[in-house]
Amino acid sequence: MVILCLLPIVVSSLLIAAHFYRMGSTILVFIALLLPLLLLVRQGWARSTIRIYLFIAAAEWIRSLFAFIEIYERSGLAWTRLSFILGGVALFTFSSALLLSCRPLKTYFSRT
Repeated sequence: MVILCLLPIVVSSLLIAAHFYRMGSTILVFIALLLPLLLLVRQGWARSTIRIYLFIAAAEWIRSLFAFIEIYERSGLAWTRLSFILGGVALFTFSSALLLSCRPLKTYFSRT
């Protein structure tokens, strides 16, 4: 059960790493790829750090969504599909952060 709760967190991290890679930000790519290693640290501070990281990642998806909508509007392109995709990814990332509150992960991170 713990693996099923951890999987969306890892996928969210890989998605934001790919986003940063496309932006050309190598440092943020490495941070996004290394931060899920905190899942191996089974302490409360690691859980809080990962949760904050995922909330920031979801905010970055929303920021990118509005930036792309502006670009698409200037170009006269339809941005509806873009908004559904990036909005879905932002929601998935936000939901991944909320998964850290599920009972199996609370138990997993409370073990020392």
